[in-house]
Amino acid sequence: MDITSAEFVISNTDVKKCPAGIFPEYAFIGRSNVGKSSLINMLTGRKGLAMTSATPGKTMLINHFLINKSWYIVDLPGYGYAKRGQKSQAQIQRIIEDYILQREQMTNLFVLIDSRLDPQTIDLQFMEWLGEHEVPFSIVFTKADKLKSGKVNTNIRQYLEKLNEQWEELPPYFVTSSENKMGRKELLDYIESINRELKTQ
Repeated sequence: MDITSAEFVISNTDVKKCPAGIFPEYAFIGRSNVGKSSLINMLTGRKGLAMTSATPGKTMLINHFLINKSWYIVDLPGYGYAKRGQKSQAQIQRIIEDYILQREQMTNLFVLIDSRLDPQTIDLQFMEWLGEHEVPFSIVFTKADKLKSGKVNTNIRQYLEKLNEQWEELPPYFVTSSENKMGRKELLDYIESINRELKTQ
């Protein structure tokens, strides 16, 4: 898939204020500092489209980006940033849950996982919650350029083995690097295949 246009449309904290219409939405979520904004910029080929921040936990809004005037990338707030106050954490959780459970246009949720880390309880619990609510999702392992490929493969295998303990069938997964564009084609081809399927329904 070629991305010919990518434009920011709206930021908000209320799912009811998300754009009207029936365009499919592909939402990206992960723990703070997992490289979400960098991944969105890499996928769209627009360096400053999603704002990257050195401070984790900055994104507290639902951000919509219209791609090729026919589908959306949605940048969701990061979860699990411990330095937020309890009230702020509860607010973020409400924004995330309202969007995921109420937004009919959400076609697939990409859960971003830092490929350098061992399986994290908070990520596993979040995916379990998605499963309980029958939310369609895929896993995107980020920052794969930061380790030797053997170590990345070992980490990913560990993750999948951990998921296998709970899941009968594993969700699709992608290995990416925003630095060298690894995984870009695979991710965009996956989105394109879903879009094509939706058109035939």
